[in-house]
Amino acid sequence: MGDPFQQVHDWEPGIASSGLFWTIPISPSAIVVNPENGTATLQARDVAVPDFHDFFNAVSPNPSSLPSHVSFEVHWSGGAVSTPVTDSTFDFSGNFVESAASIDFSARNDSGSVVYRSDPAGQFSAGAGVGRERNGVFFN
Repeated sequence: MGDPFQQVHDWEPGIASSGLFWTIPISPSAIVVNPENGTATLQARDVAVPDFHDFFNAVSPNPSSLPSHVSFEVHWSGGAVSTPVTDSTFDFSGNFVESAASIDFSARNDSGSVVYRSDPAGQFSAGAGVGRERNGVFFN
């Protein structure tokens, strides 16, 4: 992570009054997934989110923001062996395929002409995975 005092954009949905943060609903049609082989694609275009400028403003009691839009496409490539995971302490179990993941991302403020884009060669994750899981009342 870079110096948070040098941050100039913070595109994210904000914090709901319930305390839920950085989360928005996504249409089921936005994702295509094959849990058996660990591949998936999540795609969203022109999602309205505020630009809070920086993390400290975003988490303040009365943040200011600019109307903005983001687009992203995340790919999980799959290919590894499915691994079962069970944690009865937290009522969680599933089968997951370890996978590489990459993301293409763009963002813009509605009042500006500059579009910020990710570097396609530099947007890969470590430790991603795709699978099926059961938790809570569905655990047993």
